[in-house]
Amino acid sequence: MFCSKCGTKNEDHARFCAECGDQLTNYETKALQPEPVHNFNSGSPFLYAGFWYRTLAYIIDVIIGTVGVIMIALPLGFALGASMADTSSTSEIYSAGEALGNVLGILINWLYFTISESSPWQATLGKMLLGLRVTDEAGNRISFGKANGRYWSKIFSGLLLFAGYIMVAFTEKKQGLHDKIAGTLVLKTHA
Repeated sequence: MFCSKCGTKNEDHARFCAECGDQLTNYETKALQPEPVHNFNSGSPFLYAGFWYRTLAYIIDVIIGTVGVIMIALPLGFALGASMADTSSTSEIYSAGEALGNVLGILINWLYFTISESSPWQATLGKMLLGLRVTDEAGNRISFGKANGRYWSKIFSGLLLFAGYIMVAFTEKKQGLHDKIAGTLVLKTHA
């Protein structure tokens, strides 16, 4: 049986395309097969999210994170500067404001990604907008600890010219180095 979406030849009893994951439209196949079990080791009905979907979701998340950091850091930076105005030089105030902004940026982004991806939504806002979600390798929701490991292991993905991110385009399950380290998948929930 050929997939009407991508043209891949599939086994006659297949319910989902082995290449793109789209549901095959053979009426008899649909009528005879039970609902699929979400077992990622044996032909998942879900699509692994590819490089460009994930890149776009990340760009959206960076914009959202930057706006969030600015909304929180700016008033706190002004308050810090005002409290230091009588006792410190301009360069000290600037350095303290920069340090505060950096600390808040790291903290807010860390919490945004780890809480979002371990929440019942299983996704950041950027991923949700594109119909993506983060799971463990069995397709289950990840814990805060696993989301935390995934977030911090992105440091390794960024080393050596972002080779750990580029891996997404070339691995079977579209995993980056941080996904492999944390044991996670990023799935498209719809075609």
